[in-house]
Amino acid sequence: MRNKKIILAGGTGFIGQALAARWGKDNQIVILSRQNAKAQNNSYGKKLLKASDGYHLTYWHWDGKQVERHWADELEGCDLVVNLAGRSVNCRYTDRNKQEIFDSRTDATKAIGQAIHEATVPPRLWINAASATIYRYALDRPQDEYTGEIGEGFSVQVCQRWENTFFEQRTPFTRKIALRTAITLGEEGVIVPYLNLLKFGLGGKQGSGRQMYSWVHIEDLTRAIEWLLDKPELEGVFNLAAPNPVTNDYFMSTLRRLTHHRIGLPAPAWLLRLGARLIGTETELVLKSRWVLPTKLLEAGFTFQYAKLDHALEDIVGRTPRKKYRLRPAPDPNKMRG
Repeated sequence: MRNKKIILAGGTGFIGQALAARWGKDNQIVILSRQNAKAQNNSYGKKLLKASDGYHLTYWHWDGKQVERHWADELEGCDLVVNLAGRSVNCRYTDRNKQEIFDSRTDATKAIGQAIHEATVPPRLWINAASATIYRYALDRPQDEYTGEIGEGFSVQVCQRWENTFFEQRTPFTRKIALRTAITLGEEGVIVPYLNLLKFGLGGKQGSGRQMYSWVHIEDLTRAIEWLLDKPELEGVFNLAAPNPVTNDYFMSTLRRLTHHRIGLPAPAWLLRLGARLIGTETELVLKSRWVLPTKLLEAGFTFQYAKLDHALEDIVGRTPRKKYRLRPAPDPNKMRG
């Protein structure tokens, strides 16, 4: 993709920075962030991409609530808007946190919708992040856009409000797509806590290990967005998940094998519930069975570069510094003789 103007709202996180890195040298990228526009690192402590590194990047501060001219004017005539803005759900679900999670998603979506509505030359495509966790806990059959059943609980309510707010926006000249994305795997993001577990010998299955684990490689996420931009006939809801989900047990055993960790103690559900309280998160993030298929993408002709988990994790582990997972060298067979 070349010579496009792209707006990334909430673009300082793992996914936003990956998109900026892929597109930033051949396209004009504008990143909207609640962080200070002069910040050097994102909320994960990772250095932000900079224009001085050869990227065509502009950072604008926004409050995620109001339309402000300094960033709204950037939407004029742009090719693509990707909204990733939203408070992390990796926290305890207190009343205050719940409200902040809701508001951070709906307020940002409304602000973008208003800016697009007011634009003289509106964007060609608006892609809003959504989540595959909108579907129910599923062990019996996969969930897709046609026959999938919406689940219950707080995280599902977040997904529903987010999507409803998105499609309620009056943007008749801008195509809209909600991407119900599965767990995104790359060198940063969710893979980091998994590698930390491996370091301490805790990389076994979580809970029963039978819960399904739907995932997508960050490379396929970026490729899918590019592909959708060039398909003007496509709009609405799309699942973005690799076509071969696995069990939690399979995911953890594959990660152990590829990082040469022989020992991986399991974490039963009761221990996870205790640990979640201690570190301020919710067990649903690892115990919910997410069995999601990208039926509409496959029907429309999209092909996944990383369709199998083994291939995806081989790529990610191969590009991850060994110190992150304490990879020990394989034993020398000559020293084992005699």
